[in-house]
Amino acid sequence: MPQVSIIIATHNRPHLLPRAVESARAAGKDVEIVVVDDASEAETFRVCQKFSGIRYVRVERNRRLGGARNLGILASVGELISFLDDDDVRLPHSLDAQIEALASAPEAGFVYGQALHGDQNGAPLGSFYPAACPQGDVFWELLKWNFVPCPTVVFRRDCLHRVGLLDEAMPGVEDWDLWIRIAELYPVVAVERPVAVWRRATPDSGQYTSRHAEMLCLCARLLRERWLALPRAAGASPAQLSSVRRQFAEHVADQLTWEAARALQSAQPGHALKQVSAAARITPWGFARRAMRLSTMRIFSGRGRRSVVVADDGLHLPHGRPGRHE
Repeated sequence: MPQVSIIIATHNRPHLLPRAVESARAAGKDVEIVVVDDASEAETFRVCQKFSGIRYVRVERNRRLGGARNLGILASVGELISFLDDDDVRLPHSLDAQIEALASAPEAGFVYGQALHGDQNGAPLGSFYPAACPQGDVFWELLKWNFVPCPTVVFRRDCLHRVGLLDEAMPGVEDWDLWIRIAELYPVVAVERPVAVWRRATPDSGQYTSRHAEMLCLCARLLRERWLALPRAAGASPAQLSSVRRQFAEHVADQLTWEAARALQSAQPGHALKQVSAAARITPWGFARRAMRLSTMRIFSGRGRRSVVVADDGLHLPHGRPGRHE
């Protein structure tokens, strides 16, 4: 029996798939690799035929990321489960330290690590997230923001008996929702070192996590209607709930301000306008304050064009997901 099942969901990106599969092979011992072909065109099947020692699952109707991952879970047999998108990479032997950390904390629901940012070709850019890895009872922190990179997580299959599978109705944040539901009932451990490379979304990359405004509006609705209705949150004090809402709104304002600035720097005013519009709906005052004092954004005129210089301040979307598979 394999110890870890790595679920790789893929849709029409056969050129990226071999790199992800080979990285999963090198990530640790006793690894089962399950590739879920989510209604891709024929080329993906031809690529998968060349792999040996993988479990291949074909879906004829596109289920999107959450549905494909759920099918992979049901087709897998490992006592531990990890997700890897077809454009992400697991680092060699990265599972070993995580499995050891999880074994030393039998009460923990999952272990995670840091992810290196990668460019559109998957090459590391030199930065990583999160800078610090909270451990133990992280339920309240996860309600405020998602600091857990999806391709770094290894979770126990047994947790799913209590919390259920991924919710397929929340594209792009289904992994964040799962981490919250697990963290409500179980402590979490972390390995403070990079264990994966995450291909970072850009405004023109076409990845689902590049749709920041859409995703953050969904997150705000989920916080209000679902996450704060979980039993542990429902029994919390008004002061604690107020703190969660305030800090969540601050993260949203930070993210949308930074994304709007990056879009302007990339000469994509339409994309920037979407971020501003979303911020006005979710956290208007927070966005206004940050836009006024954003020290990393400098707008200047020259030769008839306006440019924006933005420092990469390490702000991130709820990952990820980064669900870059659609």
